Parts: sequence; C-alpha cells; structure tokens
Amino acid sequence: MKGATVLKGATVVDGTGAGRYRADVRIADGLITEIGAGLGGASEVDADGLVLAPGFIDMHAHSDLALLLEPEHPAKVTQGVTCEVLGQDGLSYAPVDDTTLPALRRQLAGWNGDPADLDWDWRDVAGYLDRIDRTRVAVNACYLVPHGSLRMLAMGWDDRPPTPAELDRMRQVLARSLLQGAVGMSSGLSYTPGMYADTAELVELCTVVAAYGGFHAPHQRSYGQGALEGYAEMVEIARRSGCALHLTHATMNFGVNRGRVGEFLELVDQALADGVDLTLDSYPYLPGSTTLAALLPSWATEGGPAATLARLADPGARERIRYAMEEQGSDGCHGVVADWATIQISGVRSAELARAVGRTVAELAAERGTGGAEVFLDLLRRDELGTTILQHVGHEENVRAVMRHRAHTVGSDGLLVGARPHPRAWGTFPRYLGHYSRELGVLTLEEAIARMTGRPAARLGLDRRGRIAPGYHADLVLLDPGRIRDAATFEQPRLPAEGIEYVYVNGTAVVRQGRTTGARPGRALRRTDRGTLAP
Repeated sequence: MKGATVLKGATVVDGTGAGRYRADVRIADGLITEIGAGLGGASEVDADGLVLAPGFIDMHAHSDLALLLEPEHPAKVTQGVTCEVLGQDGLSYAPVDDTTLPALRRQLAGWNGDPADLDWDWRDVAGYLDRIDRTRVAVNACYLVPHGSLRMLAMGWDDRPPTPAELDRMRQVLARSLLQGAVGMSSGLSYTPGMYADTAELVELCTVVAAYGGFHAPHQRSYGQGALEGYAEMVEIARRSGCALHLTHATMNFGVNRGRVGEFLELVDQALADGVDLTLDSYPYLPGSTTLAALLPSWATEGGPAATLARLADPGARERIRYAMEEQGSDGCHGVVADWATIQISGVRSAELARAVGRTVAELAAERGTGGAEVFLDLLRRDELGTTILQHVGHEENVRAVMRHRAHTVGSDGLLVGARPHPRAWGTFPRYLGHYSRELGVLTLEEAIARMTGRPAARLGLDRRGRIAPGYHADLVLLDPGRIRDAATFEQPRLPAEGIEYVYVNGTAVVRQGRTTGARPGRALRRTDRGTLAP
C-alpha cells in the first residue's frame, strides 16, 4: 500500500486487557488499516521481540504551558504518552479575562513557570485549544474546565458562597466551555479559590457537566487528616448531580493514613455497586509534589496572590500562619501539622534562592538556627509564591493497592518546571511497566497497558483511540518489555526512559529507534471531535 508503514512481527497488547498475540500492523493516513500476517508497505519496522501497545494517555498532566513552549514535548513522548489531559486541579489559563489571567500566571508560576515572552492571545477554552493546534504539538491534548478559574471570573477570591447571579455566570461559562471542546471540569479544593466552594456549589456545576456528557475530576479537600471524608464528599456530589467522577491522584497520604487504603477502596467499591460512574488515577511514587504556597491555611490566601504576599510581610499574620502550620494543622497542608523534614524544595523562581533546591525546610532551618515556619514564610515571600516542593508523605502498601483496583488509570501529575522536579514527569509510565509490572508483578503487562490506554480512552470518550484495531487512530508505542524502565531519579529528574523504541501520534513517528524526531503531529481533541453531542 502506497505510503503505508508496517510494524512487522509485533507482540500486540491491544489495550483491552486481553492476552497478547503476534501480528503485523499496517498504518496509513494516520490510521491503523490492517492487522494480520505477511503485510507489506512502503516502509517496514522490524518489531520482532517488541510489544506494540496503544499510545499511553496521561490522565493528569500539568503541561498547560509546556506544550506551547516546548511543543516537541520530550518529557512525555519519550515515555510513550500520545495524549494528555490538561486543566487539572481547578486552576489553569482558560477561561480567563484581563483581570484573572495576570493573577493566575502569578499563582501558577510554581506549576508552570511564568514566561514573559509567551503571547497570551487567548481568553476562552476555544482560544486555548486553537492555540495548541496553531502551535503544532507532539501529542494530543484534552482539556478540563478549571473550577477555580471559573470562580475567579465570577467572584474573585472571596471566601463565601456565590450569589445567585454569580452562580449563574459560572454555569453559563462552564456550559460554553464544554461546548467549545472541554471534556469535563476539574476542581482544586485545597487551592485558592476552589477551596472556598461548598458541596452545594459543586453539585450545581457538576449538574451542568453531566448534561454535556463530561466528568468531574476533583483534587479534593484533603489527602491527609480528612481524606476519607473528602472522598465521600466527591462521591456524594456525583450521586446528587448524576455526573461521572474521576478521582485524580487517588491515594491515602501522611502518617494518619498509613495502612488505611482498604477503607478508601471500600468506599469506591460501594459507590460502583450503587451505580456511580467512577474511575481514578494514580502515579507510581511515594512523594507528592505541589507548590510551597499550597500548604498555607485558606484564610491566608483569600484575595489572591497580592493579598497573600502582604500577609507574609505582616508579623501578626505570620504568627497566625505559624500556629496553623506547626500546632493546629493547616487545611492547605491537608489538616496535618507540618513535618518540615518531609518538605523538600524542588524549584524556585528567584535565582537568589537556588541553594535551597534539594534541601528540606528542616535542613534549611537547622542551618539558619531558626524554626521551620520562619524558613517557610521567608521562602514564600522572597520567591513571590513561586517555590515548588516534594512532600515525602506516601506509603508503598497504599500505592500498590490503588493500582490494583479495577477502576484504576494512570496519571503522572508531573510538574515540568524547577531545578529538580518530581521524576514522575519523565518516568511514570515506564515505571509502571518496568518496576511494578515486570519486576514486582503487581500488574500483568496486559493489565498495566489497559490502565494506560483503553480504560482512560473510555473515560474521556475518545473517538477510536486507546485500542489497537482496524480503523483506530495510529497512536502507538513499540517498547522492549525486558528493558523498559524509568531512568529519571529525584537527583536527575529529566532523564528519558529506556526501552521505548517507537512512538506514533496520529500515524507519525515522534520517537524512532529510541530518539525523538521533532515531529509535531498532535492536536487538541475537542468534545466535538469525540462525537459527543451537547443537548
């Protein structure tokens, strides 16, 4: 067939969880056109001994600006990722206006950087998705409407319920954003201003999401002291609104939750038994990652970044924050008292603070001869809230139990900025396949790949993606099952994975013989592209 590529003699793991089989697979015009034996094409790839899988789908990505700034996207294509879900944790850059965008840029600098030379030429979801397409990126991308950004548009950073008019505006902008192509809504309920929303507000908005066939992806109120209560609230919102629920970075962290994952999974199983449409994702590491400012108590962040920085300079407010962090338990720190030895600086905005990277707050405090809270407060003020951290609060038994669950999918939750970001940004998918599948046997290869491909594609409602079958889009990964592993470490977090030989996005190779090609065949996957009709 003219122009066709044939992957010869591959071991096909098709994304459904079914057993592997050997076949030739022909791709042409961006599609899988035939699966069989003895197939020929204009070019051939010797896939003997390699596993052919559908392209991996990252259900929780923070590449909202990285895709625009480095569209070849090596962090993800070298893992085999062919689609990402953006707009996570209730905060991103669409929909916005001329007031909220500058504040969001400042608030999210620790997640995404704040590039001065980027042309911020969009304001709504359609404009952002169009910008992805004009940029020509290496992977496909889906987008969630961020609840916190909606709330900023309607009512700023106020800690109160919305008025009826403000709630109506949120509903209207949400509906318009879904019509423009978003796949659902995210929420960030331990981040400003999403944390100020009550259950009733979220039910109202999720009812809109349900009407348009989307799903709710919450970063819930707590993953620590109130984790189980937080999960129960998310399930209750799903029940009351009829909205599908996807629990992002689902786990039970901090010392208070060691060994308690069974209680969480019982809650999940009961919801599924009751008919709740529920899935979840997790990353295969113990430490978490966020901004240092996220740990602040909610009252300290009311009013937005400028108001927060003013409080950090006020002695009385600083003492109130210290008390919340060290004695009471900050809601931003998931209701637990801060253990400064578990909070490690991974990136700073100001070059003057570079010495702090790689060190814990406790280590910095010991060096200065001060308390941990003083270091915490000074870093936030001097770095203008741009500091990122690792939190060493996970438990291996909890991580393994979640990844075994039948509702499980994979999300990296990877931040791509900072001197030493979490290695999950470069290593999540090969770590599942190498460490947890091949080495530990926690999942079979077929099960692990289904969690990365067919299952998330079904949650997103993707049109003909996530499986290897004729007529499906040729988003594909050829990998060496005996060699695949994550190379990224906490000391060297940007090392590409080993064992990923070829990656195709929409039929074009973005990785060939283990090296990136520079090709950029990805696009924004809008709801209209997925065949979902709005009422």
